[in-house]
Amino acid sequence: MENCIFCKIINGELPSATVYEDENTLAFRDINPAAPIHVLVIPKQHIISLDDINTENKKTAANCLAAIPEIAKNLGLVGGYRVITNIGKDGGQVVPHLHFHLLGGKKFKEKIV
Repeated sequence: MENCIFCKIINGELPSATVYEDENTLAFRDINPAAPIHVLVIPKQHIISLDDINTENKKTAANCLAAIPEIAKNLGLVGGYRVITNIGKDGGQVVPHLHFHLLGGKKFKEKIV
């Protein structure tokens, strides 16, 4: 996607503090962290949100999600962590590219809101 900031990061057009990369997935530190460890985990294929997962891209989305435990372990998150994704404007999604917020480094309360 031409104007997608995450696609520009994937293509090397914009810098990022990469913590993980494989064939299908890229993970990098959030520039405005909400926790001591805040990483964005994104598929390299442009998928707008969970609502846009289909038969053609579900394997890419699944691989992205499956990378999260390895990323968390590599970051030292052994006591637990939180994963959040937002869908659509009403759900708080700012960048229209599927991404998972991996948050850790502190103890979270049970309620999110």
